[in-house]
Order: sequence, then structure tokens, then C-alpha cells
Amino acid sequence: MNIIIKKFGDVLTSRQSGKEAYSAFLPTLTKILPDEEIIIDFDEINSLSPSWGDEFLTPIQKQYGDKVALKNTANLSVALTISTLEKANNIRFKLVK
Repeated sequence: MNIIIKKFGDVLTSRQSGKEAYSAFLPTLTKILPDEEIIIDFDEINSLSPSWGDEFLTPIQKQYGDKVALKNTANLSVALTISTLEKANNIRFKLVK
């Protein structure tokens, strides 16, 4: 399963909008196959805040663990948010190219 984050906008900053994005995507996540990987793609994202990421990424990572991989994370805003979430929540995201 591929999640194209750009669908939610290219400036993702508020906790509320992160929560809304997660709620909107949750029905799709429930259809994931047992051996299916979840690729979250940050291509064309200009800004990602820890608040938005915590509401969208953290619950997915906590529920699906090793099945989750992040792609196109070179943008400084995205990279710093991922690092912040890993430290704050004691989790580790897998990165792919």
C-alpha cells in the first residue's frame, strides 16, 4: 500500500489537520493485507510539523510497526520531524529510497 502524503497538502502543520487526515485514511488502512508493506511517500512536501506527523504517522507506526516504511524524506522539514517523532515516542521509522 502506498500513501501519497501530498494528497493532504504540501504544508502539513496542525495537529488537528493531522488527526483529520489519519481519520480519513483509517478505513483504507483496515484493508491492508497481512503481508503488505505500507509505504508513506513524502514527495513534494514543503513543510511537515511534528504535530501533524504525530497525529498521522505515530499511530500508523505503532499499529503496523515493521510494515511501515517512509520514502522521499530528504526535505529538511520532513527529516527533522521524523527524527523528533522517533525521539519523543521512542519509535524507529524505516526509510526506503
